Amino acid sequence: MSDTLPSFDDTTDVEDADRGFVAPLDPGVVTAADGRVVWDNDVYGFLNADCPDTAHPSLWRQSGLCARQGLYEVTDGVYQVRGLDLSNMTLVEGDRGVVVIDPLISAETAAAALALYRAHRGDRPVTGLIYTHSHGDHFGGARGVLPHGTEQGVPVLAPAGFLEHAVSENVYAGGAMGRRAGYMYGVMLPPSPDGQIGVGLGQGTSTGTFTLVPPTVEVTRTGQEETVDGVRILFQLTPGTEAPAEMNFLFPDRRALCLAENATHTLHNVLTLRGALVRDSRIWARYLDEAVEYFYGRYDVAFASHHWPTWGHDDVVRFLHEQRDVYAYLHDQTLRMLNEGLTGVEIAERIRLAPALEKAWHARGYYGSVSHNSKAVYQRYLGWFDGNPAHLWEHPPVELARRYVEVAGGPAQALAKARSYVAAGDLRFAATLLNHVVFADPEDTEARDTLADVYTRLGHGAENATWRNFYLTGAKELREGPRSEIVDLANPEMIMNLTVPMLIDSLAIRIDGPRAWDEDLTIDLLVTDPADERHRHRLTLHHGALTHRVTTAPRTPAGLVLTLTKRQLLDVLAGGGLEGVETEGDAGLLDRLLSYVTTPDPNFPVVTP
Repeated sequence: MSDTLPSFDDTTDVEDADRGFVAPLDPGVVTAADGRVVWDNDVYGFLNADCPDTAHPSLWRQSGLCARQGLYEVTDGVYQVRGLDLSNMTLVEGDRGVVVIDPLISAETAAAALALYRAHRGDRPVTGLIYTHSHGDHFGGARGVLPHGTEQGVPVLAPAGFLEHAVSENVYAGGAMGRRAGYMYGVMLPPSPDGQIGVGLGQGTSTGTFTLVPPTVEVTRTGQEETVDGVRILFQLTPGTEAPAEMNFLFPDRRALCLAENATHTLHNVLTLRGALVRDSRIWARYLDEAVEYFYGRYDVAFASHHWPTWGHDDVVRFLHEQRDVYAYLHDQTLRMLNEGLTGVEIAERIRLAPALEKAWHARGYYGSVSHNSKAVYQRYLGWFDGNPAHLWEHPPVELARRYVEVAGGPAQALAKARSYVAAGDLRFAATLLNHVVFADPEDTEARDTLADVYTRLGHGAENATWRNFYLTGAKELREGPRSEIVDLANPEMIMNLTVPMLIDSLAIRIDGPRAWDEDLTIDLLVTDPADERHRHRLTLHHGALTHRVTTAPRTPAGLVLTLTKRQLLDVLAGGGLEGVETEGDAGLLDRLLSYVTTPDPNFPVVTP
């Protein structure tokens, strides 16, 4: 990472983060119905002090800005509630009520944000809901602003493909992503100067009720215009940027531009440390460039789903140009170097942004980083293999670690050598060597404690908040063992919005293949609702693989045919039995199928074998 920093004398971000302040939520704490605290922004009061030696001064500055909390006026008729969750909730006043953009992660925090707005702007009804993109921190609190029974007649707008991506991301690799998200967001770390001080994009993630109100209006093209409660909105579709389904949009009568999460006050992730599909930084840059031209001259302020707005047309243009150039540069320079034969790790060591970009606060790597983003670009094009045959068939971590320790002369020698690297200030290689010692013998408490100390020092020196949280959570897990708090994303509304093929996929990825090697069975599902999914789905378990397809006239009969509703299917897949389900054939086949389904442990180890 570069040591070049912008000027701390530049107070523009401080002024913009405070501009339009109306009132805070006091206290800045949100609780669930059972009294459980799901969000506490007041715990970050320590950020008002000078930066300690346990934090990078640049990250300390960013966290202090993100910790500002309350209701803010963006421009006439446009307000934001910031600091009540990882993301912002924006409210645009219409003829009869208010249009809500991105209702946070949890219903409880969204309800608190709406109540804060109403306390100062009147008890306006929610007359529209907009999801900027398909990540959970932008729709999970939907029921906090549209409780059950109030959504009738309220348009819910989202970009094309929103629903599929919103629910699928939490199904296929949801278990592993959730576990790693605990590291990324520092969920198990205490908020403190030597613990969690934020995530760069915001302070953290709320832990309330995760919900979803399905969209009723799909934005399918750039140039589409909709009017919601008298508010005109002009859309730019930006698929494949920060999210698979995302959009920017302009409020022409308010001269206000919403940039979703495509341009925020940090270098974002091309690939998040929690895991996801690699994003296309080339397309990301192109859509930012398109936004400059498409909306040019029609706004005086730009706001996003995180951080604070940017005021002034020319300042917004400069901001977008710089954000565009960051992602274009990362893409193009990584491709240039990989075509010269450099590997992802080598590129990450060489690549640096232009000095003018390094000195732009919004281009600093608080959430993404130049290092891991360049590796992500490499991964997108060339995958995990760097072309070196030595890396084609390496031993798995434990066996590799044992051999490294043997080469070093045994555990005691390896530990001593690692400490010599610590003393020399080479924490990176000390971490690598100590990691091998721990994997070779996870019960070596001396090695674990030493590695935990190294991780702590690396975390305290990191400018990137997610790197800090990974290092410090790794240290905590080495000392205390694996434990996590994962937000429950299995809300009934989320599950009901999975398509039938996605539900079957969620079953297929949990089949214990080796145990099912010799199994051969076929089950047909005749799902009677919803109308657009009324098909015969054939499930085949053969050679340990559960496959499925839609069929209208199967060539061979199934061993079991189930005729059922989608809700009954959910109960059946959850092991609820066949009561009320129409069956034809051998009902025992269902028990055989479900007997191969595994339940993963969400608290699997990360920094030990």
